[in-house]
Amino acid sequence: MADKDLLTEEQEQQVISAIQKAENKSSGEIRVHIEEECESDALERAAQVFHDLGMDQTQRQNGVLIYIASEDHKAAVYAGKGIHTEVEEGFWSDVLDILIRHFKEDAYEEGIEKAVYKVGEKLVELFPHKKGDIDELSNEISYRDSNNS
Repeated sequence: MADKDLLTEEQEQQVISAIQKAENKSSGEIRVHIEEECESDALERAAQVFHDLGMDQTQRQNGVLIYIASEDHKAAVYAGKGIHTEVEEGFWSDVLDILIRHFKEDAYEEGIEKAVYKVGEKLVELFPHKKGDIDELSNEISYRDSNNS
């Protein structure tokens, strides 16, 4: 399954809408990145993508990346140090479990959306929106397939 085939265009728009809603009440940033293959550890790859997308450059270091390698059936959640140090033990595993549970049922969009909402709730709790907060990063889903590195 090619990475862009994981979600229909309509489902992609639903995920983008979920990201916008989740970020609306927080200064945090959420990105979703989908690619076909992950030749290394998913968390290591997610850290690289996090950097490549400029998520480590946000003002409060409170970005969260939901990373998915569709063909290799791998996923990871990677967060900036501003939020990572604030969440309770096991929080990121809980988010990943939401993805995996839904993916096993081929409910990709629902899994991503629910994971985004869970992250969004935590961002609102830890980094509520303040006057002057801006959306620092795109809410679009980023892709990389095996043909473009």
